[in-house]
Amino acid sequence: MKRRDLQILALLMLVFAATVVSTCSRRTERAPNVVFIFADDLGYGDVGAFNPDSKIPTPHIDRLARQGIRFTDAHAPASVCVPSRYGLLTGRHMFRNRRVFTKEALIEPGRLTLASLLKRAGYTTAMIGKWHLSFEGGGLNPGGGPSRGKEFDYANPLRGGPTDHGFDSFFGMHASLDVPPYFFIENDRVVEAPAAIIEEHHTAGVRSIQGEFWRGGAIASDFKHEKILSRFAERAMKYLESQAGSQQPFFLYFALTAPHPPWLPIERFRGKSGAGTYGDFVMQVDDVVGRVVAALEKAGKTSDTLVIFTSDNGPTWYTDDIQKYGHRAVGGFRGMKADVWEGGHRMPFIARWPGKIAAGASSALLVSFTDMLATFASLTGQKLPEGAGEDSFDVLPVLLGKSSKPIRETIVHEATWPSGMLAIRQGNWKLIPWLGEKSVFEGFDARGGFTPPSPEAAKPGGPQGQLYNLADDPGEQKNMYAKHPEVVRRLTGLLEQYRREGRSRPISAFRQVAHSGLR
Repeated sequence: MKRRDLQILALLMLVFAATVVSTCSRRTERAPNVVFIFADDLGYGDVGAFNPDSKIPTPHIDRLARQGIRFTDAHAPASVCVPSRYGLLTGRHMFRNRRVFTKEALIEPGRLTLASLLKRAGYTTAMIGKWHLSFEGGGLNPGGGPSRGKEFDYANPLRGGPTDHGFDSFFGMHASLDVPPYFFIENDRVVEAPAAIIEEHHTAGVRSIQGEFWRGGAIASDFKHEKILSRFAERAMKYLESQAGSQQPFFLYFALTAPHPPWLPIERFRGKSGAGTYGDFVMQVDDVVGRVVAALEKAGKTSDTLVIFTSDNGPTWYTDDIQKYGHRAVGGFRGMKADVWEGGHRMPFIARWPGKIAAGASSALLVSFTDMLATFASLTGQKLPEGAGEDSFDVLPVLLGKSSKPIRETIVHEATWPSGMLAIRQGNWKLIPWLGEKSVFEGFDARGGFTPPSPEAAKPGGPQGQLYNLADDPGEQKNMYAKHPEVVRRLTGLLEQYRREGRSRPISAFRQVAHSGLR
């Protein structure tokens, strides 16, 4: 063999050896476990790490923030729970979905979800808590209503739920804690069919949808409203403890039922906050977060687990609640649950992964829950199909401190559902293409949100909608609609484009998720 040929052969062998070493290194660097804790109706200003003036102690959530990264401009896809949960699990906005809640499961058969994506990467997947995305055959009105328990076939499997969308196991309930019928579901079967009737319940002195409120309907004998949050917490802890000796990565989606009404704090927290029963219930939520994180530590999984904590939408907290307690549940923002103003969808968002995410980090970059699908794909080195995660952007480089560049230029905000009313933000400009808000539950008119004023007719020569510059007006008090028609036209065009094209994420972005953030 000639000298030149020997040199080429030696070079090829070196390249081959380097490739083998690199491949083995990547194989031994396992993707992390993922624990996603999803509170229900928790406000941006309830958590001390986001609002130093909060009247509610949240030491466990604050500790999580100190140990990881805190996002100050993170948003739920919508300001109510059903579209928010759909957007989180699918990376797609609910307004694109034409399925009917009362007749069918909202996640389409075969659609990629966080759970099915991670199963492809070899994860075992579990969900505990509140589903609220319906089942095949429907179930009930998304806002609840009187029920005699005939909406479900208790004798047969419930199709279209978590175990049909990538979860290996599920223990929880079909909707919120105020929505009958009241019973537990294990995987795809009803644990005990409801055989009794519980009357509608309210708390004197507060609004009908606050306090210890639940709707009347059918209820199972093992279902006790005041014990549900603790029961789900115990199941989550047991699941984490069961993973102690496992080498297989796991994904736990823990969807809490609190602090959504009914506000039912256990005795240990009653009267302990400065924000009434609601604040006491938030303290119990914080305690649950602490217990779940402690169970993770006990299982020896802290260092190789990505923990994410956030909430599905804003709180049910009115102006007179602020005046009474001096507590701003949405911080310095305007609005609350169901509003397209910031208080309805800007959420506390925390991610912790020791050794990978810098402790005490903070980011003001714009992110959405829909971004989790692309982020988890990047985390596990997968490509997203073009027909999945249409509104999902990869934020992993920001989580890992590898980039401080904006991930997304725009974000769509969906108001009450199923109204399909959309607002849009680009940079600091936010366009709401209507005036005022409207209470859905008190007025039964799906036109905007909980907070008055009602939708207003435009006055001659006046603004037709709302435009705010959040850079100098985060409280959305100065309507710039009439002063910047060019911005209104640009944002209106973008919103129409996103509706027309069926996605807000460019096609090219689907090909950019092939890298793994672990490399």
